[in-house]
Amino acid sequence: MEEAHQRFAQDALQFLKDMTVGEGFVLDTTSNFNDFNDEKLRTYQLVISLDDNPGHSQEQREAFQRYMENGGGWLGFHSAAYNDRSTNWPWFVEFLGGSVFFRNNWPPMPAKLLVDDPKHPVAKAMPATFIAPINEWYQWKPSPRERKNIKVLVTLSPENYPIGLKDIVPDGDLPVVWTNTDYRMIYLNMGHGGRIFSDPTQNHLFFNALKWVIATDKKGNVFEK
Repeated sequence: MEEAHQRFAQDALQFLKDMTVGEGFVLDTTSNFNDFNDEKLRTYQLVISLDDNPGHSQEQREAFQRYMENGGGWLGFHSAAYNDRSTNWPWFVEFLGGSVFFRNNWPPMPAKLLVDDPKHPVAKAMPATFIAPINEWYQWKPSPRERKNIKVLVTLSPENYPIGLKDIVPDGDLPVVWTNTDYRMIYLNMGHGGRIFSDPTQNHLFFNALKWVIATDKKGNVFEK
């Protein structure tokens, strides 16, 4: 794993611990992918992937697929969704909206983001636009927006283009946060380096996403308290 992704994961664990204090959540952590099995996964309401795909072996991947298809929840950040020809996980590509990693900017940069659907619970109390901290922004091909079962919640503003110096994203659709409406899931493109949690507005978005995935059923209906 890249050092910047590891740094993000370390910061994220502390952020999640702080964020869930007093909220009635129980946070458990693991770096053992053997925990991706049916018996273990069924005891959790939500899996959060910080810097890697949710499963390495075929058995682990199939267990994660069954978990999600049976109503499990997933919150994935940045490189947790990375996939290319070597990944060889067709279900996961479909899960992400048929999208495969296409290109990214380098070096990491802050960017103006647009909130697509201000009425969605994940966007509750969010401004129409905000400046996100330094990040390596991934662009996907085809854009997940093209799928009917994908609802894009936040997008990189075209005002950023061209973004990058060494590696440049010159144009195109670049969704940053989305959900596959067939599952309880949110993917967030943020997750590179140690400044991701430096902005209160973006942190509010993360908290909204966490609460929404936990509080909804597979069809997106809010659980009764």
